[in-house]
Amino acid sequence: MITSPRFDLAKAARFLAAALFLAGGAAAAEPAMRTVTVKIGAHPLKVEVAETDAQREKGLMFRKSMPKNEGMLFIFDEPAYQAMWMKNTLIPLSVAFIDREGVILNIADMEPQTLEGHQAAGPAVYAIETNVGWYAERHLKAGDKVTGLPKAPAAR
Repeated sequence: MITSPRFDLAKAARFLAAALFLAGGAAAAEPAMRTVTVKIGAHPLKVEVAETDAQREKGLMFRKSMPKNEGMLFIFDEPAYQAMWMKNTLIPLSVAFIDREGVILNIADMEPQTLEGHQAAGPAVYAIETNVGWYAERHLKAGDKVTGLPKAPAAR
């Protein structure tokens, strides 16, 4: 007698339920980033807020585009000479490093998929990445003020 494997509907349903549970758990482990609108000089910018180690590490990696007046705000745990690079980042970006009072320390343009480091000119608590040229098009520079920033962690 020849037998053929039977499709076990109950077993398939249990497998699917387990897979969905695990996928949901992975999504819950990394919640979506909150967004806020900041003003850089007189210019509003909607930003995703990267405030955990995992969010800061991933940043804008693997994205193929970003809307014109949007960016990503990085909030660091303490003031330091922060640095950014473009590993696995597919779009050219400009980054502004910002001190605890919301003053831009410096702005740098960054090329996609490079390991070149771009460092803050002083102790920065924030960095805002935008599409390349966003700051230059608005004539923004070091010394300009950013308002509406979420509160940074207390200095240690």
